[in-house]
Formats: sequence, structure tokens, C-alpha cells
Amino acid sequence: MITANIAAIFERELNKLAEEIKLYTTEESIWMVKGDIKNSGGNLCLHICGNLQHFIGTVLGNTGYVRNRDKEFSDKNIPVAELLKEIEATKKAVVKTLQAIPDSDLDKEYTDFPVHLLGKENISKFYFLTHLVSHLGYHLGQINYHRRMML
Repeated sequence: MITANIAAIFERELNKLAEEIKLYTTEESIWMVKGDIKNSGGNLCLHICGNLQHFIGTVLGNTGYVRNRDKEFSDKNIPVAELLKEIEATKKAVVKTLQAIPDSDLDKEYTDFPVHLLGKENISKFYFLTHLVSHLGYHLGQINYHRRMML
């Protein structure tokens, strides 16, 4: 029940990510930066997808996805259709993985995470999944703000 709820939240937020990407008025505006805004909506989208496909898909689901975090921020001008495919692939990997995790596993240790970002050395799968939901929401808000600034 808990993992099903977490999967539903990720699915909802990834659907919202797809909506945000579709709402950009031009493909070029997805990749624009200005002022103190250093990350484009497109790069944030790639970052969200890479993050979730790695930490949920690969670590918990053994999907085999290989992350290249640097490319999440250096790639540019990827067509909207490709971004939407990446969001869909991410959603499928996340939902499928989470649906396979029994609630009883949520208290088990999650071992492959960036300790320097969380300030803790021992965390549960539930703790890290909660962190990932928060991370997704944070960047989704940035994308919404970025999109509106680029009008």
C-alpha cells in the first residue's frame, strides 16, 4: 500500500513534468537561460529523469540504466519529442520498480546514495524515496518558473 502510493505520486509528478515541457511556447525556450538562471528547463528535465532512472530504476530495480550526470546539464537542443520519451521511460521504470517492492522492504537500508547531500550515512529505502519525491518536486517547480520566465 505504501509503495503503491509512492509510485502514484511519482507517476503524477512525472505526468506534470511532461505537461510543463509541452507548455513551453517554443523548443528553443526550453534550453534558454538568462540572468541568474543557469539551468534550462530541458537540462532540469534530463536531470530529473537521470536521477530517478538511476536511484530507483537501476539501484532498486536493476534496470541497467547507466547514468551520465554531466550530460544531464551539458546536452542542449534535444527535441521535445525526445524529452517526452525520456520522461515516459522514467515513469515506466519508476512505477514498475516501486510496484515490485513490498512495503516490508521500505525499512531496509538503502546503500547507494550521495551521503554528502543527505548528511546521513544510514538511511532506509523509505527515507530515500521521500527524498527523491522532494527532489523531483523542487526541480519541477524550477521548470515551471523557468517556463514562465522565458515567455
